[in-house]
Amino acid sequence: MRDLNHDFKLLCQRNRDGSMATQHDREVILSLVADQLHEGGFHHLRAQGMRTKHIDYLVERWHETGIAAGTFKNRMSALRWLAEKIGKQNIVRRDNAAYGIPERQHVSNTSKARTLDGEQLSRITDPYTAMSLRLEEAFGLRREESIKIQPSWADRGLVLRLKASWTKGGRERVVAIFNPKQRQVLAEAKTLAQGGSLIPPHMNYREQLYRFKAQTARAGIGSVHGLRHAYAQTRYLELTGWKAPAAGGPRSRDLTRHQKTLDQDTRLIISRELGHGREQITAVYLGR
Repeated sequence: MRDLNHDFKLLCQRNRDGSMATQHDREVILSLVADQLHEGGFHHLRAQGMRTKHIDYLVERWHETGIAAGTFKNRMSALRWLAEKIGKQNIVRRDNAAYGIPERQHVSNTSKARTLDGEQLSRITDPYTAMSLRLEEAFGLRREESIKIQPSWADRGLVLRLKASWTKGGRERVVAIFNPKQRQVLAEAKTLAQGGSLIPPHMNYREQLYRFKAQTARAGIGSVHGLRHAYAQTRYLELTGWKAPAAGGPRSRDLTRHQKTLDQDTRLIISRELGHGREQITAVYLGR
């Protein structure tokens, strides 16, 4: 292992900021950073030797490869975290716009919803991963939540209760159980988990996360965030009686006054169930 990779790995191990998923993603990004700096000719570099020129090199390289705005911002966040830990916050500019990084496209009336493809799901050989995917689709769970969840504990009859230790930001929340499919998936999850979580007894969270990623990649499933979009749109239809704009339903501007009130109330409910603190974020899932 090169010195810079080793330095970054130690920094991550000594500073456990954020959820397990956040820690894992940050370590992956910083490993990539170390590899790309080495490829760029910055040999024998150590963490404390990081300077503005190294950040500028990475930003230029990422612009050339045309990575998505969201990916770019995640990488910049990891670099700012790194700069803080080595006591050199000034080597990374605070404003992403200063680097020419475009804003994410938050509102779109093009649906990003994805449902589980039976053929793809059949390629998943790990039953715990398969069940986590089904829970993500049925309840709009995030990946970490779908792995850490203890189905028997979470089932409270009319709602699924999520512990703070399972969720992003450490905020406990509940998700409605409103259709037979959810109840069926939850019953099967309880049987598999046998009173525990969807982490196999002989493994820890990090190990199961790696297996989840490997299994979904091999099955050709790719990003699973579209399952949350599908949940949001299903929930919107159930609560309002009409499809969300992103799913082909009427635009918000075309709704009657009564419909607009119901639309706003529904978006607040869905925002809470998805684990977000504001209604505006639902535009990402539902459109406007």
